[in-house]
Amino acid sequence: MATATYPPPPPYYRLYKDYLENPKSAPEPPPPVEGAYVCYGANYTTDDVLPSLEEQGVRQLYPKGPNVDFKKELRSLNRELQLHILELADVLVERPSQYARRVEDISLIFKNLHHLLNSLRPHQARATLIHILELQIQRRKQAVEDIKRRREEAQKLLKESLGTLDGH
Repeated sequence: MATATYPPPPPYYRLYKDYLENPKSAPEPPPPVEGAYVCYGANYTTDDVLPSLEEQGVRQLYPKGPNVDFKKELRSLNRELQLHILELADVLVERPSQYARRVEDISLIFKNLHHLLNSLRPHQARATLIHILELQIQRRKQAVEDIKRRREEAQKLLKESLGTLDGH
């Protein structure tokens, strides 16, 4: 019985046999997925929207609305987190059986912190892109200046060499 090192190609490879002579002979790729879809048993969507905490079944600890002061709320949640961690340490020493509620409170604070940080991601992405583009512009301007400087040096050398040749 003969065995192959590699399995045979799938049958649809034949659709591409004339591709080198005529690239348009190959079938078009499938259209991109729009909306909701299932992958490995989990539901996903192509909409890039951050779900609210309420949609996730989590109580929101900071004010709702578009005019949230992220810096203030992050600081407030961070202080609250520090306080709850200290309380958890105290509960673990004094009443170890009552630690579960403190851990749930800390988990809620972390979820709110995480959600606040995730809502800053689009702004961070824009700022990063602006920074990258500014660096590219700066590098290109430096490259143009370098080319101009080298061109001037080359012209000066050509004039000097022409003067030397004309002088002899």
